Amino acid sequence: MTFSRTSRSFLAIAAASLLALSGCGGGDGGESGADLTEVNFGYIADYNGASLLAVADDQKLWAKNGLEVEAKVFTNGPLQITAMNAGDLDYGYIGPGAVWLPASGKAKIVALNSLGNADRVIAQAGITDLSRLKGKKIGVPEGTSGDMILTLALQKAGLSATDVERVPMDAATIVTAFGAGQIDAAGIWYPLLNNIKQRKPDLVELAKNADFADQMAFPTAFVAGNEPAADTEKTGKVLQVLREAMDFRAQNADTTIALTAKLLNKSADDVKADAANSEMLDSATLDGYLADGTVTKWLTGMGDYFVGAGKLANNPAPSTYYAGGGLQ
Repeated sequence: MTFSRTSRSFLAIAAASLLALSGCGGGDGGESGADLTEVNFGYIADYNGASLLAVADDQKLWAKNGLEVEAKVFTNGPLQITAMNAGDLDYGYIGPGAVWLPASGKAKIVALNSLGNADRVIAQAGITDLSRLKGKKIGVPEGTSGDMILTLALQKAGLSATDVERVPMDAATIVTAFGAGQIDAAGIWYPLLNNIKQRKPDLVELAKNADFADQMAFPTAFVAGNEPAADTEKTGKVLQVLREAMDFRAQNADTTIALTAKLLNKSADDVKADAANSEMLDSATLDGYLADGTVTKWLTGMGDYFVGAGKLANNPAPSTYYAGGGLQ
């Protein structure tokens, strides 16, 4: 699998996270003499977004399933879906805040990955309560889980969007702006929050996903562009790779952390801390959640939130945008 920078306007998190990896050539476990199907796959440089790709490459799962993958790193999910609709990407990874995009018809979910708890609303020292965000300048990456956690937190505090100064900016810019004191607060996520803490160790965490667990779940997902999703043979192969990688990850946590750390050029301790912010799913658990209606409940609840937040005009049935099979 070849890791390369995204083209044109798509910003990589860091050059260090793009490692040239091998192991997906035609002779590594695929059918002898068979042509491999090329796939462009997007990811985010954190444990949620990269761990299955690191496993799939190490275990040569792509070639085993007849695929040859070029993986490209992105800073968030919406950029990946934009790339899909431009024809530059076939599959990718999104956090919970971007689920409104497949729900609006711009992509299809092919598999869930984990339940996230990495999102935070943070504030500069001295801002110790959500109510004190009124009138403050808040950085937010629009359409992401940072946007989602901020919206939920403001609602909890009884504040509207007009009660604060929302400043749309990408996640990397938030790291710089918060560290420089140019914004008062932000909706952001780990592990990027660790970078901010190096500059602002006295920052305050005002809200997290777990604060809203009684309202909704926060699943992360793998998505396909509408055309790749319609190619059931290719999507079936990709889904099989993801399922095998999920089960390896569940059974080999330390090894998966080490593989992901190597891919992202980070320490194993940092990646382990990042992994602790989410509940990883394996294929049997996911199948159970699909069969008993839990996934439908999760996605329906998220759809209700997105309607209320103005991202969706109405809440479509999850079956219209979940293409991973098994949905009840």
